[in-house]
Amino acid sequence: MPVDALFQPLAIKSLQLKNRIVMAPMTRSFSPEGIPGENVAAYYRRRAEAQVGLILSEGTVIDRPASRNEPGIPFFHGNAPLAGWQRVIDQVHAAGGRMGPQIWHVGSVASGMTDWVPQAPVESPSGLLAPGTPRGEAMSEAAIADTIEAFGRAAASARKLGFDTVEIHGAHGYLIDQFFWSGTNRRTDGYGGASLKERSRFAAEVVRSVRQAVGADFPVILRLSQWKQQDFSVRLASTPDEMAEWLVPLVEAGADVLHCSQRRFWEAEFPEIDGASGLNFAGWAKKLTGARTITVGSVGLSGEFIAAFSGESSSPASLDELVRRLEREEFDLVAVGRALLADPQWAEKVHSGNRASLHGFTPAALRELI
Repeated sequence: MPVDALFQPLAIKSLQLKNRIVMAPMTRSFSPEGIPGENVAAYYRRRAEAQVGLILSEGTVIDRPASRNEPGIPFFHGNAPLAGWQRVIDQVHAAGGRMGPQIWHVGSVASGMTDWVPQAPVESPSGLLAPGTPRGEAMSEAAIADTIEAFGRAAASARKLGFDTVEIHGAHGYLIDQFFWSGTNRRTDGYGGASLKERSRFAAEVVRSVRQAVGADFPVILRLSQWKQQDFSVRLASTPDEMAEWLVPLVEAGADVLHCSQRRFWEAEFPEIDGASGLNFAGWAKKLTGARTITVGSVGLSGEFIAAFSGESSSPASLDELVRRLEREEFDLVAVGRALLADPQWAEKVHSGNRASLHGFTPAALRELI
């Protein structure tokens, strides 16, 4: 099937994209002392050179004492880390690319890759890793206020360094998502509540802080998911009405793009309403909010991406269903993870029709910056 839809330009405020392919943010942990080096800059430059329309960085953490859960995760604060990110964006721009950092706080989630723990106490809405599973301490209102400000400061740094956009990580059971989830947000103050809309206050304030920091014309992306790494079956919104109550306030707070994470992009979000061929998460988010959306989840590979962490490999897979959905404007952009992690030239090969040379994915790709 022709892939022309993937290579149409798109403008989102000040962001001018040459195509619809996004490099998904993927934790790499190759930044000793939180400082991205020349190897990190070259890793991103290679994707920019090979026609990736928008690069979203690995998760890079805000200025809070326990915001990361691995020692090689990069900071997005402090002179030396920001100088490293300056080198990254300069190289990406020199290669004709566009890029935004993903700014992040892991909350109470521990790493599955290392026993390392931060020196400061782990923090989360209610001191819970998962429902009924304590880890760390509940955040005070002062800690919440400082965290909101820290997201804003990181976003301001992104704009100052010359990045083209910024993404807030609000998915996958990390801090912002722990506020959304009733199982991990048991607060009785203004940051808790029985409804998803009430529990979304923290996220909305983070988005407003970021918007205020970057100005009106700088695109703000917010990554969201229904599923959590703590429980794949969790659904924050069981109906379109619940999803609207969750997402519309976040767009009103200043999110321009919703990055809608699914484990499998082709699955209908509400099959009980529109059947197995219905809109996916990104499709419903776009329909309900009017915002631009990014779809993501096992794009371009045969295996589901969660399986990669248990050692499974994947082979290149058809893009026909993806292109069909993009052509009917179900979503606006497509994020590609493991396929681009394993093959920097993935977008270029897809564009030229050189599918036979596409690489599969093996877990070995997680152990080096290809």
